[in-house]
Amino acid sequence: MGRRRKGDAVSGWICLDKPEEVTSTQAVSRVRRVFNAQKAGHAGTLDPLATGILPIALGEATKTVPFLMDADKAYSFTIAWGRSTATCDREGETIAQSDARPTVAEVEAVLPRFVGEISQVPPAYSAIKVDGERAYDLARAGEIVELAARQVTIHSARVAGAPDADHVTIEIECGKGTYVRALARDLAEILGACGHVSALRRTRVGRFTEQSAATLEFLEDLGHKARQSELLLPVETALDDIPELAVTAEDAFRLKQGRAIVLVPRQVESVKARLKPGSRTVSAMAGGSVVALCEMRAGRLEPTRVFHLEKSGD
Repeated sequence: MGRRRKGDAVSGWICLDKPEEVTSTQAVSRVRRVFNAQKAGHAGTLDPLATGILPIALGEATKTVPFLMDADKAYSFTIAWGRSTATCDREGETIAQSDARPTVAEVEAVLPRFVGEISQVPPAYSAIKVDGERAYDLARAGEIVELAARQVTIHSARVAGAPDADHVTIEIECGKGTYVRALARDLAEILGACGHVSALRRTRVGRFTEQSAATLEFLEDLGHKARQSELLLPVETALDDIPELAVTAEDAFRLKQGRAIVLVPRQVESVKARLKPGSRTVSAMAGGSVVALCEMRAGRLEPTRVFHLEKSGD
């Protein structure tokens, strides 16, 4: 008999507005304590200096984290001209200085070069693993870290403002794996200037936006389970790009047991019309909730992740 997990069987997503100086891991721990949840995780690390959207999964929602990691994101960040740093942000050691102060017009002229699918070298101070070690641990130990360039996609980029000659604020929409600090580094280089990210805010992750976000302080002040549950977003929130298919109670029971179900031709055609190219993943729904994530093969749905949501909530 398995050991009983501590905490409540609460499931769903919290759209957290992470404050500065709090790590993503610390934020997860604090939210988990608020809800007394058995399990918790996050989708997409935010640097301690960054603020903004950090989706936190509780309970069964943790099974959908990989799908949200692939979601598009939006950022607003400010570049401070005059100093380049080892970390590409304001806390890093100065590695170069310059009197150059690019104008808004000059920034706008080169921004289009960074839109689309581009090659980007991640910052040495990043969580990417090199021979089993985090790159930032190696860099802090004084080792020279050389990371390979990778293809990332930036859907759009615009100058949002320039509070003074020393700063420019940029907003971008991008795909997974994009490093804002690397973008700021490369932008400064192409402009013949020195610069670093002085402020960074993530404004969207998939369907998670600032409009539905709550602060840690607000969550911790609630203290009442009924009010807390009002802030929980459904487990399916992370599955925005995955087609849904309603199944019968009998088929839902089979899927929860890990058994495949056979689809009728009209169901197959309906799902095929909505699948993303190269994908076979389908959300099987019953009673308004996700029952299982499945792979569609030869007219059958084969469950790959099964959800048990009947005990979620209070």
